[in-house]
Amino acid sequence: MKDRFGREITYLRLSVTDLCNLRCVYCMPEDGVAKLRHQGIISVDEVGEIAGAAAGLGISKIRITGGEPLVRRGIMEICRRVASVPGINEVNMTTNGTLLPMYAKELRECGIKRLNISLDSLDPEMYRAVTRVGELADALKGIDAAREAGFEQIKINAVLMGGVNEDEIRSLAMLSWEPSMHVRFIELMPIGGSADFTQGLYLTGESVLAALPELEPVGLDGVARVYSLPGAAGTVGVISPISQHFCESCNKIRITSDGKLKPCLHSQEEILLRGLHGDDLAKAMQRAIFDKPWRHALDGETLSGSARDMNQIGG
Repeated sequence: MKDRFGREITYLRLSVTDLCNLRCVYCMPEDGVAKLRHQGIISVDEVGEIAGAAAGLGISKIRITGGEPLVRRGIMEICRRVASVPGINEVNMTTNGTLLPMYAKELRECGIKRLNISLDSLDPEMYRAVTRVGELADALKGIDAAREAGFEQIKINAVLMGGVNEDEIRSLAMLSWEPSMHVRFIELMPIGGSADFTQGLYLTGESVLAALPELEPVGLDGVARVYSLPGAAGTVGVISPISQHFCESCNKIRITSDGKLKPCLHSQEEILLRGLHGDDLAKAMQRAIFDKPWRHALDGETLSGSARDMNQIGG
């Protein structure tokens, strides 16, 4: 389905929980979030119904997100349900990786094709500072488990932060030397309650090119400008939602874990889907897609219009 600006919307990011076993500084409050009652989050059946309605409107790719999706009870059944929906050709997941040693193999068996693993630092102390409670060793074990499980593509997502990990751009990029490993550097976005933290830390994606002048352009992969290090098996990508926004080609919508559709990450607009079924559900999603805004207003100084923290929306 196309929105009113003629963009074909084919990609859904589906959050199944706002809870996480980490507390990343740019994503959620230090003391976590108030746990929703079980009835407050979309059920496994609702996920399946939403995925089916989305497929009927032309969505062909779904990424399951959180919070941390692997802390969600019933996550494997959710993955199986979504992967079995006719018309959904690709189901992926974004995770912090720390629980993958337990779940990587089963995720692949449930139909997850690709993994995005958040990893902002290869320094144990800095990793703990960014995640507040995490251990780098756990994340690295998760990456190893994903590779051993045979995932065809593993993307490492690193959020660029001045004075935090800008001196690690090269070491993170070197992960792309390994087969099936692709590194993506993402500009920091001032969103939700963590917006104050982001002030003074923003780096443009061009800082990656400055740190790695030997990068060779490859092309585009979704919203990422893709490069390769000479001789590397994988790639290095730069995602610049602020300095070089890609709104004119945005093909995605998001659904929060409490069942609200967000046509744009940085808009306050949310459409309640819970309680809707059949034609009513499809029509609500259709209207939301058609009314998707042209672009966000972020420019490096303006804060996001979203009223939620990132963990409540889905990365």
